[in-house]
Amino acid sequence: MRTLLVAAAAAALILSAAAGALGVAPADTVADSCHAISDFVDMDFCTSRLRSVPGAAAADRFGHLLMATDLAVASGAKAQDLAAAAARDDGSVVVDPGERDAMQACAFLYGAASVPGLRLLRQYAAARNWAPAHALVMLTMDAGDGCDAAVGGSNGRMAGPNHEFDQLSAMVTALLNSINLYDE
Repeated sequence: MRTLLVAAAAAALILSAAAGALGVAPADTVADSCHAISDFVDMDFCTSRLRSVPGAAAADRFGHLLMATDLAVASGAKAQDLAAAAARDDGSVVVDPGERDAMQACAFLYGAASVPGLRLLRQYAAARNWAPAHALVMLTMDAGDGCDAAVGGSNGRMAGPNHEFDQLSAMVTALLNSINLYDE
């Protein structure tokens, strides 16, 4: 058995060296994953965000789905914190009641819907349990759009966080759909 493992490792090393000598570039799995979903997500955004994750270059599309989900969870949690902080009336800044309500709605959408939904989606996807993962997709996208609607459009302090979250959520959905098509 040990001889077989050594022989397999040697063969892999020889093939890798031969590919390098022939000028064959190693596969760019990040670009491949992002290209597969480029009809739904900006290619540059997708590649830059995935490449910011350690191990992304060696991961396959399934790994990229899990990484994108982690990025979306972090983005949503950050947006939730920003909205919650903007809704607080700490006495030093008077918050307009309409803006306070809108920011509370944003914090609620991120904290009670999208972020927990993404966490559950990740658990199901990691187990390759596709039906419940797909069932959560609509819930995961609520916060960005709902928050924009609550604050009166895509301007103001939530515009950037909402846009970032929307793009990451779209990446998760598109990667989930692309993997599911290949996995069944």
